[in-house]
Amino acid sequence: MFAMGTFIGHVAPGSGFLLIGLWHLFNTIRNYTQSPWDFHTRPWFPARFGGGKLKYAELVAIIAGSCLSILAELFIGPRRHQPLANDWSIPPEHLNNFEHSSISLFFLIYAYAALYAEFRQLTVPPGALHVIAALAFSQELLLFHLHSADHMGAEGHYHWLLQLIVAVSLSATLLEVLFQQGFLVATVRSASLVFQGAWFIHMGFILWIPAFVPKGCQMQRTGGHDVVKCASNEATMRAKALANLQFNWYLAGIVLFTIILYTKMAGHQGEAPLTYQALGVKVVIDHDMELGSTDNEGGCSGHRRSIDGSHSPMDMDNMDPLSLER
Repeated sequence: MFAMGTFIGHVAPGSGFLLIGLWHLFNTIRNYTQSPWDFHTRPWFPARFGGGKLKYAELVAIIAGSCLSILAELFIGPRRHQPLANDWSIPPEHLNNFEHSSISLFFLIYAYAALYAEFRQLTVPPGALHVIAALAFSQELLLFHLHSADHMGAEGHYHWLLQLIVAVSLSATLLEVLFQQGFLVATVRSASLVFQGAWFIHMGFILWIPAFVPKGCQMQRTGGHDVVKCASNEATMRAKALANLQFNWYLAGIVLFTIILYTKMAGHQGEAPLTYQALGVKVVIDHDMELGSTDNEGGCSGHRRSIDGSHSPMDMDNMDPLSLER
């Protein structure tokens, strides 16, 4: 089964979020380090490899992944290869399939709108695609928060932490509409996609592989779904504490990775962007000055200039018109 309520159902979308997030993080930092004065946030990034043939690889990947997710949830995953009951109603055990596919539907709408605008060369208002992407994140947050599966205990805590990441993705995407040149906002949004993908994959292992289930907890079949339940309150609290620690470690790793990536890419450009440079002071000496001349006692011939390159008042009186034009 490839539905989200399985190991593959967590790892597959998690891998998609992870790859898209890394792609956005790399391009965001690269664009900023190359021209920080002309940086603008982007909802998606064209691929520069493949001779232009793969320009829309990101959007095509989102469309393909969303379609595959919808097919898996509604037709591949269900035992009868369709999610409806005999009376065309939605049975309770398939409500979560419709919820997961609805999330994928909004990401499909976003990617299709962006791709259609490119092919039709439409003039899209600034921030419009960000708003559509934010709408997709808002539906993801809403449907996970009001999930029909009603995750409880340790499993519910892992999903609650996932909602925090989605909330950051949503907030950062909306802020990009207001701050079109906000590098930090774009970086946070890209890093949150990496975090979301990594946490999806992590949940797939913790909640669906018995060897990784927290000590004192085990997988049980409930309501047609496999869920992780703990034997005691102490085991539940321990599992939640471990989830908090794992969340913290993932966050620290992603922040460290982002800092290292920025440092490497900024150094690759030759110098860090927007560095402070002290104002230099030049002493300009006229080309016909002879350091060894003693025409004037204790002085030297030629025209003298002040420390900032201008002529002194005494020299101005003795200069010919040609010198004044220099």
